[in-house]
Formats: sequence, C-alpha cells, structure tokens
Amino acid sequence: MSSPPLSPLSPLSPTLGSIPVRWRQMSETGTGAFRNRIPTQLRRALPLYAVVAVFLFFMLNAHVVTLPPSASSILHGHQPADHGFPKKIWQSWKVDPYNMATRDLNTAKTWTTKNPGYRYELLTDNNDMVYVEEQYGPHGINRPDIIDFYRAVNISIIKADLLRYLIMYAEGGVYADIDVEALRPIKRFVPERYWDSLSEIDLVVGIEIDQPEFRDHPILGSKCMSFCQWTFMCKPRLPVMLNLVENIMTWLNSLAAKQHVHLSELHLDFDEVISGTGPSAFTIALLKEMNRISHGHSDQKEITWDNFHAMDESKVVSRVLVLDVEAFAAGQGHSDSGNHNARGALVKHHYHASNWPSKHPRYAHPVYGEVERCNWDLACVQKWDRDVEAYKSLSIEEQNKLKEERRMELEKLREQQLKEQEQAIRLEQFGEAVRKAEEEQRRRDELEREMKERMRVEDQALKPLHPEQAGAEEKKEGEELIMFGGRPVPGQEQQRQSLEKKGDGEGEDKKVVDQSGQQQPVFGAAAPQNEKPFGGL
Repeated sequence: MSSPPLSPLSPLSPTLGSIPVRWRQMSETGTGAFRNRIPTQLRRALPLYAVVAVFLFFMLNAHVVTLPPSASSILHGHQPADHGFPKKIWQSWKVDPYNMATRDLNTAKTWTTKNPGYRYELLTDNNDMVYVEEQYGPHGINRPDIIDFYRAVNISIIKADLLRYLIMYAEGGVYADIDVEALRPIKRFVPERYWDSLSEIDLVVGIEIDQPEFRDHPILGSKCMSFCQWTFMCKPRLPVMLNLVENIMTWLNSLAAKQHVHLSELHLDFDEVISGTGPSAFTIALLKEMNRISHGHSDQKEITWDNFHAMDESKVVSRVLVLDVEAFAAGQGHSDSGNHNARGALVKHHYHASNWPSKHPRYAHPVYGEVERCNWDLACVQKWDRDVEAYKSLSIEEQNKLKEERRMELEKLREQQLKEQEQAIRLEQFGEAVRKAEEEQRRRDELEREMKERMRVEDQALKPLHPEQAGAEEKKEGEELIMFGGRPVPGQEQQRQSLEKKGDGEGEDKKVVDQSGQQQPVFGAAAPQNEKPFGGL
C-alpha cells in the first residue's frame, strides 16, 4: 500500500524540510502567536473588513480611477463620446458674417448657441479657393487636379456642392447650409442607443424625399428617393466623399466635351444639377459605398432604397447611421415628414438661400407649368400628366388659346409675387430700422443718466452754505473728531446738551460733570491741571 502524499506544509515535506530548523521555529512561533492573539470572530470578519477598505479606497479615489463606460454613465450621466467625429461646424455663403443679412446671421447663430463646445467656421466666395488650395495642395492631400477643377467651375450651386464634399473629406464634422436652423444640439444627431457604438459609425445622414411610387415618372423618377445633404455629419477622409468629388469631375468634364465648351461656360438645368452634384448624386454614392462595405458578408443582400422606405426609426447600415425624414427634413408636406415641433426634428430648413433654381429652371410645360408644384401629391401629379397628354392632341389654335390664358395667369401671379416681395423687403427694412432706433434710444438714455449723475455730483460740490449751516458743519466735524477707539468719548453727549442749555459765558470756566461727579474735558478748553505729578499716577 502506497503512503499518502505529503502536504507541502508537512514537516516531512521535502519543501519544508529544506528550510532551516531555526527559520521554521521562528515562523511557526510568530504566526501562531499572532493568530492566538486575534479572537476567532474577528478573524472570520477580516475578509469583510478588507472588502470595505478596498471599496472606500476606490470611492475616495474615483477621480483617479478610470471607469468603464457603463459605470461612468451611472455615476456621471451618460454622454456620447466623439469617436472620430470632429467637433466642427461648417457653413458656406457668399459673404462673411459681418456683411450677412439679419435673417442669415440669426439662423447661423443657432448652431453656435446650441453647440458651445464646437468650433464654427464659415467659408465664403472670398476665401473658399484659399481653403481648397491649402487642404488639397502639396502640403495637404496633394490633389492638384481637384484644385484646378474647382477653380475652373463657374456655376455657384455646383461649387457649393463640391465645397461641402471637399470640406467633409478633408476635415469632417457637421455641415449645414446657411439657411438651416439648428433646433437641437448636435449630440442629438445620434440616438442614445448608439452612443456606446459610435466607433462603428462613420456618417450620419437623414432622409429628404421618400416617394418611391414616382420612380417611373419621366421627370420625378430621378429625385423621388434621396438622402438629405443640406445637413449631415461625418468623420474625415471617408472614401465616399472623395468618390463624390471624382464622380462630379468626370461627369462635368464629359458634359463640357458634349457641349463643346469650357467648364466655366457650362449650362445646366435643374434636373442635371440635382442628379449630377445634389441629393440624387449624394444618394447614389452612399448606396454604392454601403454595398461596397457589406460586400464581404455573403448573406447580405444588395442595399437599395427599399431598406430605408417608410422608416419608423433610425438604423445603421454599413457604418452609416440613417435618420428618419423628420430629423433633417421635417415640415416639407410630403414623405410623411411631420413638423418642426416634433421631438425628433433636429433642424429647420428655411429655403431663403435656395434661389439657385431661378438660374437652372425646372422643366415647365407652356400651359401647366412645373410638375414639382404638386409637391409629390399623387392626385395632383396624375392630373398634370393627363393634362399634358391631352394638350398634345389639341389643335394649334386650341393650344394658343390655352397659352394666352396661361400667360395672363402668370402675369397676375408675377404681380402678386412682386407685391409680396416688396412687402417682405419693407418689413425687413422696417424691422432693421426699429432695431437701430431702439439701440440708439438705449444709448441716448444711458448718456442722459450719466450726465444727470455727473451734474448732481458737481452741483453738490458747488452748493453754497449759509453761516448757520457752516457752523453746524464745523460742529459736526468737531464731534466726529472726539473719538476714542472708534467710539465717542464718554460724557460727550451730556457735554453738548449742557453747553446748549448754559450757553457760552465770557471769562467763565467751562466744566462738565458726568453722573458720577467726575469732571470731563471740554473740546477746545485747556486741560485741567492736576496737582499730582504725572496726572496722579
């Protein structure tokens, strides 16, 4: 029968046996003595005391210890981390803020007011070229072809679209058109359920138009499904932004060759702008990038607009956070966009800077006008289609008659629009005049108050005094001088009352006696002579 295994603590253990006897005796004696001195109940509670001590240590040093996101959110309130989204707000406009119209300036201020921790930068027609040369020059991204292309383009809306993509690729952040008002802080762009996974999101966009039922319409089909690009947020150096720029360069160069003109002499209509650089081009590029990213997943189906149609809530698709239509495009009157009073509305587009369609007109039928005036109303669009089709079957005389009626209607409409514009201009001028008048009145009131206060002080200093008042002033000053340790000398009040009753007698000694019978000194009189040396001390 084999012997039982030796315990490491057994005296027969080879490990323990190798230790000198003297050291073993010291260790056993010291440990045993220490153990015998501690009560059993206290020894059993020692682990609990240790846990409490460790807990108190961590609580007292919480500012030093780095907590995981979940614990930090409980102690300090959950706040989204940046995770690569720069805290920058970008806008572009014709002029700098000092020369902006009041409405543009007020709208722009909403971004800095609601996001005080963000840097704000406005690029204008005077400094945009400098920015592009700096970012895409030899010391930056080094794309001289992009610099030359941007310099050659002479169409304002094309340059505006190009610039936003160039900015977002170079530096990232938040871009917003100058006529977009911030209704909520930027941190609300990302729903709270995604705050812990921001590292998996590169781009935040919203739905603008969600009317896929018009996809086969000859005019509306190319723009009935689109993401919003008047406001979006992204990280820098995203390939989709550079792809957008390169797609625009290829398209415009081919179009210039087709028209046999230089880039600066191109002529584009509304639909060409929308599909070439605007929301449609933006949407096509995003869908292509989503499919590229998801290509590695064999079970992933092709991503189309069907993934975003009639969205009830936001979703992340291929590192792109897509918000519902209410977020960036509320109040449009179509696409179930809701209104700006909703909690989910993040921005408000005022459209007062969107006058570029006047230079790039939509298709307008000579009699029935633009189908876009239907604002995606199905019944209205169907009626427009029927009228246009019926017009083709009319005789020349009937068509001319309808054109004349339409011309008269347009004249009345233009007169009405001119009146409304003049009224709006007058209201704006009146409001500006009222503001300036109020500011001028405030300045006058402030100057008047300062002048009155200065005159009051000067009059008080130059005011003449009567002899009685002068004596009273001197008397008052004399009384204030008779002070000892910050308090009147005892008997001073009795002295003043006695003098008032007795009057000033010539050649008489002025003496005042207090309640204890002691003679008190009188201001202005000689000090009493004490027979004893050193005042009787």
